[in-house]
Amino acid sequence: MDVQRIAAFSQGSEGGNPAGVVLLQNAASEDEMARVAAEVGYSETAFATEEGDEGKTWRVRYFSPESEVPFCGHATIALGAALGKQNGAGTYTLVLNDATITVDAEATPDGMMATLSSPPTISRAMTEAEARDVLSLFGLTSEDLDPRLPPAYIHGGANHVVLPLKDRARLASMSYDLDKGRSVMREHDLVTVMQVYIEDNQTFVARNAFASGGVVEDPATGAAAAAFAGYLRDSRWPHNGSFIIRQGEDMGSPSLIRVSLDDTKGASVRVSGGARDIK
Repeated sequence: MDVQRIAAFSQGSEGGNPAGVVLLQNAASEDEMARVAAEVGYSETAFATEEGDEGKTWRVRYFSPESEVPFCGHATIALGAALGKQNGAGTYTLVLNDATITVDAEATPDGMMATLSSPPTISRAMTEAEARDVLSLFGLTSEDLDPRLPPAYIHGGANHVVLPLKDRARLASMSYDLDKGRSVMREHDLVTVMQVYIEDNQTFVARNAFASGGVVEDPATGAAAAAFAGYLRDSRWPHNGSFIIRQGEDMGSPSLIRVSLDDTKGASVRVSGGARDIK
């Protein structure tokens, strides 16, 4: 298989979250995709098979080194960039396991830019068991949380929980045991745990633990960004229709995620980012 290596949500020639992208002429077996994803070693690899002969509709599956995931934002941005380079700017329809979405590809002076329209969003309060296990995993207590935005279960194509922290230094010190994190996330059917610091109403700094996929941390997580947007909307947060997430700063891979949304509860949100080829 020809694997393209692309960093999504990059800032020019730096940062971003590496993803593998494989454009297939014929569908591959699940075992083959899992094997290739493990060999690539990135947090996710997207496998896309063209449907029809127009090059505008693709069947997409996402694999981490350890498991298949239902939706991955940064790999979708990377896929959009790859499709834009191969087939030109425009809108591509992506048929996922549980949803059908679109990604727009656009050439800019700084390289390819892609914008995905997410699956529907859902949020709810965390259960007692979720809160107990997740807070314990990171050595956090309720005193570490920002009272302006309660911790929550959030969904925008995949399941996450978000922990808003009131101290930027506490976010910077995030650490946990990978094996314990894998157990907690799988027990509660979570793809990532998102920790976030509120810089202002439209600027957030985030870190995303991804033990469920065998990766300690993602430098940029588009699926969690989409889910978080839905949560902000459900919480009537004053987002004014858009916000940015800075991620990866504390791991030396600064990434920038741009999100736009309306006030329609549960509706798709748009997540945008740059992309760069990894040499």
